[in-house]
Parts: sequence; structure tokens; C-alpha cells
Amino acid sequence: MFPSQAPARSAKRPGSAWLAIAATIALIAILPIGGLLFEASKGSAGLWGHLFSTVLPVALVDTVILLAGVGVITAVVGTTTAWLVTAYDFPGRRALEWMLLLPLAVPTYIVAYAYLDILHPIGPVQDAVRWLLGYESPRQFRLPDVRSMAGCILLLGIVLYPYVYIPTRAMFLTQSGNLVDAARTLGTSRRAVFWQIALPLARPAVAVGISLALMETLNDIGAAEFLGVRTITVSIYTTWITRSDLSGAAQIALALLLIVVAIVAVERWARRKQRYSIDVRRMRRFQPRRVSLGKGILLFLGGLLPVILGFAAPALYLLIEAAKRYRFAGISPRIIDEAVNTLVIATLATTATVILGLLAAYATRLRPGQPSSWLLRCSTMGYAAPGTVVAIGVLTVLAGFDQFIDRAALSLFGVSTGLLLMGSGAAVIYALIVRFLAISAGGIEAGLSRISLSLDHASRSLGQSTAGTLRYVHLPLSKAAISAAALLVFVDCVKELPATLLLRPLNVETFATHLYGEAARGTYEEASIAALAIVLIGILPAILLSRIGRIR
Repeated sequence: MFPSQAPARSAKRPGSAWLAIAATIALIAILPIGGLLFEASKGSAGLWGHLFSTVLPVALVDTVILLAGVGVITAVVGTTTAWLVTAYDFPGRRALEWMLLLPLAVPTYIVAYAYLDILHPIGPVQDAVRWLLGYESPRQFRLPDVRSMAGCILLLGIVLYPYVYIPTRAMFLTQSGNLVDAARTLGTSRRAVFWQIALPLARPAVAVGISLALMETLNDIGAAEFLGVRTITVSIYTTWITRSDLSGAAQIALALLLIVVAIVAVERWARRKQRYSIDVRRMRRFQPRRVSLGKGILLFLGGLLPVILGFAAPALYLLIEAAKRYRFAGISPRIIDEAVNTLVIATLATTATVILGLLAAYATRLRPGQPSSWLLRCSTMGYAAPGTVVAIGVLTVLAGFDQFIDRAALSLFGVSTGLLLMGSGAAVIYALIVRFLAISAGGIEAGLSRISLSLDHASRSLGQSTAGTLRYVHLPLSKAAISAAALLVFVDCVKELPATLLLRPLNVETFATHLYGEAARGTYEEASIAALAIVLIGILPAILLSRIGRIR
């Protein structure tokens, strides 16, 4: 119970102050976009001609091909595996349901890092193939180089398919079994049920999953660079870091942002006329069909294949390499320092992101309608923007603040503050907040929506303020949603590479940046412990999603 207070004296509509808070959070989230536009405007007019003639054609073509390939693989693998564990009952199905989530634990750059060694011409796979075929040298026989567009598409596809698998499986599970029974009585085969009923009804979920996978593909910088694919994201990084042209990088980032907007627009256009409803009073849950033991084993092995390729193989490689490294040199102090840096940055960013997400979601609950809805959308725009885009905007905004503070301190106290924000790690934390505020606000908003409004009315009738209602009613009842959002944000902060790589202070390394540096130098084994630590942390949301997504 919450303590009662004197009745509120003001007849003012509740939530006005919270709407101002939501507006402030939205401003914080969209400031980097304004900073990006400002930085891009500083570039010379002739720069676009150079970009169009040299950088953008190759980068744009590679990006479009990569997006198309990853979209096809994630759609096919995600939809097929979702139907497999929903429509058929076979030995190991329940285990396979959550095992198919495990590739989410492995960031794309770690998969590329691992397979570069696994599929190396003198690596274990090609050595075994040559031994089986009777060859002795890589000059006699070697597999196609994984450093290619095809290799990049395949590796990204087998890691990102869970973005399609999760919503599509949820859609299959909630489809009425009555529709399937009616189709079967008319002589429709199980395969035809999938193509004619289940898949058309699940198209919105498939479209959402593909769009999320494509946004993750655009955010990737490590895998594409390691595998020799020059995407627009890689071009932004090289233009900024290698050529020291921040304005040029900002202009390329604008082109990337337009691609993100196009993906979102196409996804919404594709399902603009799709409206489905089911009578829940007469709905019977979709029941999987029991298959024979032999067919069940084949189905299980088929469903296990993407798990092996997307999680088991790279995780086993990292485990072996980490064990070798530990036996050879133990745990170096450098790894310990990187662990501390990673945990501190991720914890601070998660705390701030969850608090801001809670305030934004609560403001939407107090003042439902168009203003709060638009403010919440503005607050969550950063999740659609790749990390490199956010990083340029954050750098521009915070560098401006640093200059303002430094000039003020010089004029008032005669002391220079230097890079107060950029040099303290605040830029990294700010970028992570902007990137992952959507996860926090979305998850917490979903949790708050399950709390009856009658509890708000009861609290207010006893004299509690809106802040008191949040403290004594909503926080206790939405602890699970807040905790889940915090876990997802924390793991994403640990895995984030582009923003951390571009904005971290000098001489500050995290697991992700250390791994990128070692992979860039070709010393993969040196980063195996850091990579394994990221994968182990990444397993946590897979476990959470497997528990939340289990519908019985």
C-alpha cells in the first residue's frame, strides 16, 4: 500500500509537468540528428561531386547487395524455423525453441572474427577437407575465400535471423487453430496451410523482423570491414578516421540515414492494408502435429543447423582459443582493465537509459494522445540510426558544449577546462542512451500498459501526486518489465562497437574495441578472451527471451 496524503489542492490537469519532461527527453534524443545536419552543412559544395564519383557508387552498391542478401536469408531461415517448431511436434522441439535464439548472443563482428580463422586456408575446416580429399597443400585445393560479399551475407544472415524468428513464431502461435482445421477438412496439405494461410497472416511480423535485421546490418562496421565489403557505414568510418574529414563523413551519414528511413517506409507500406482479427472467444490454439521418429530427427537436425553455424561453431572456437591463451599467458591486467571499463560504461549508460525511458513512458501514460505519442517517437528515433550516424551527431553536440564551457571558464576564472565531456566518456554514454532509449521506453511502456487505470484513480483519490503514484504503484508492479528492459539495454551497450569505437576517450579500451583492434591487426587469438566474455554476456537476453516467449 502507498501512504495517503492530503487531497491535492490544484485542479490542474495531471501530467503537464511530465509532458515537459517528455519533451526534454525527446530533445536530448534528437539533438545528435541536428548536430549531424550542422556538421554536414560545413562540408564544401564540391565534396558531393567527389563522393559521387569515388566513394558512394561502390559503397551504395555494396550496401544494397548486402541488405538484399541478408534480408532474403533472415526471412527464409527465420520463417522456416519458426514454422518448424510451431507446426510439428518432434523430439527436442522444446529445446530447439530457445536454442534458435542463441545467435543473438554473438555480435556480427565476433562471428566474422571467428570464421576468418575457422575458414582460413590453413585453418581447421580447410585442413580437414583437404585431408579427406587427399590434398596436402592449400595450393592444390582451397575453399572460396570468406572475405567476400557472399561470405558477409551468409555470416550476417545466420546471426540476424532471430530478429525474424521471434516475431514470426509469436504470430504463428497466436493464429487460430480453427482456421487450420477448416483448411485441413477441405483437403489442404500441411505445406499448403503454411503457404496459403499461416504465412500470409504472419507477413506483418516477417516484415518487422526483416527491417530490424537490416537496421542491424547497417549498424555493422566490424564484420563488413573484416570481410572486405565496403558498405556506407565502413565508408563513414574511413572518411572520418583515415581521411580526418568529419564533414565528409557527416554527409555520407546523411545518405545512410536516408536508407534507414527508406527501409522503415517500405516496411510500413508493405503492410499498410493488412488488418487481421481473430475471435478470441472461439479461438483454439494452434496445435503442432506429431511426426514419426525418423522425420522428427531430420526436422531437429535441420532446425539445429543455423544454431550450429550462428552460435555453436564460433562459440566453441572462442572457447578453445581462450583456453589456449589462458594456458599460455593467463589473464592479463589489460583484460581486467577492459572489463572494468566495459562494465562501468554499460552500467552508467543503462541506468540513465532506463530512468529516461521510464519517465518518457510514464508521461505517455499520464497524457495519452498525439503530443505525448509524437514525443515518445522522437525519443526512440536513435534506435533506427546506426551507431556511426549517432556518433557524428553526438560528437558535434558535445564538442560544441565543451567549447562553450571552456570559453566561459577562461573568461570568468582564467582556467581552461579542455575536453570536459569528450574526454570523460560522457560522449560514449550519451550515444548509447540515444541508441537504446527505444528498448527501454518500449519495454517499460508495455509493462505500464498492463496496470489498470483504476489503480491510478485510487491513488489520486487518496491524495497521492503523479510522482507518488509512480513510486508506490507503478514501480512495484512493473519491476519485471523494467528489469527486462535494463538487461536488454545493458547487453546491447556491452556489444555496441561503432559508437564506442568512435567516441571512447584516449587510452580507454572496452571488450568490443579491443577485439576490433586485434582483428584489424590479424592477431585474432589475442582477443579471444574478450570475445568470449561478450558472448557469455550476450546469452543473458537469449535466456530472458526464451522464458518470455514460451507460450503454453
